[in-house]
Amino acid sequence: MVQAAAAETIPLPQPKPELGTHADKPIDKPLPQPATTAEPAPLPSADTINPDRFGAKPADAAYGAFQRGLYKTAYNLALVRAQNGDPAAQTLVAEILSRGLGVPLNSAEAAKWYALAAEQGVPESQFQYALMLLDGRYVKKDEKGAYALMQAAAEAGNRLAQFNFAQMLVQQDPGDAGIAKAVSYYERAAATGLADAQYAMSQVYANGVGGKPRDDVQARRLLAQAARQNYDTAQIDLAAWMIEGRGGARDLKSAFGWTKQAAEGGNVAAQNRLAKLYMQGVGTDPDLVLAGAWYIVARRAGLIDPQMDDFLQGLSDDETKQALQKANRLP
Repeated sequence: MVQAAAAETIPLPQPKPELGTHADKPIDKPLPQPATTAEPAPLPSADTINPDRFGAKPADAAYGAFQRGLYKTAYNLALVRAQNGDPAAQTLVAEILSRGLGVPLNSAEAAKWYALAAEQGVPESQFQYALMLLDGRYVKKDEKGAYALMQAAAEAGNRLAQFNFAQMLVQQDPGDAGIAKAVSYYERAAATGLADAQYAMSQVYANGVGGKPRDDVQARRLLAQAARQNYDTAQIDLAAWMIEGRGGARDLKSAFGWTKQAAEGGNVAAQNRLAKLYMQGVGTDPDLVLAGAWYIVARRAGLIDPQMDDFLQGLSDDETKQALQKANRLP
């Protein structure tokens, strides 16, 4: 989770509830902010969920029903066991209730089951209940309790907990010392393939903070890993690095492709940057109409760029008309 315009120096990371509009500058921004400190994290589809997250065995009947999309059956099977103190069943019941799968969504009731399973050491429940304690809507807000549960889940290997706990450490100690404490958690989450953590580590290496030496090659490798997972901020930064030749060879065509992918995904900064690439013919043939169209899309979203305003004013009436028509058809 980021500001609409980047500073010229590296600000320290400050955790926020949600990812926002990304900056139109490569790398010079805070570490990514967790999308999970105010709302429970989006969960994977039922057919990709590993029963280990619930502390259950693959043969578990309730989990099997859940995996097949039989949510009401899964709920009924798990509820009896949950009431008898089974932490895996308690976690599954909580998950079903928190997402409204086959039963009415009931976050307050889900919180009760997450709390019970968390007490019995289920990392998934510790993580989810920690989020609820931070949020304070369905349970009494308790930042100290959330910190303890998030740390426990992180130590147990929950990658979202590792990332969010790292963010909490940085928030608690907003300086290089805090980043140094957080790095090991970022690294562990990044090693599992979590794009947020990969991007965070790219920032660490790009700026040589948290006890890590500056390493542009490693930073670019991590940016590429996150970009391949459709992490739009990483796509924008990777494109900028490819244009600069930072951390590796210059690759204008790939830079254009990454910028276009982020722009088409709705990233406003990428839309403005793509307009400039079309205007300047960087990585693609110059196209003034498409440059105008993409800037119009970005401007409609609230991004104002004086350079691009001047460019737009310089288009002919026919080019402006075509740009407007294309902008109306763009994502």
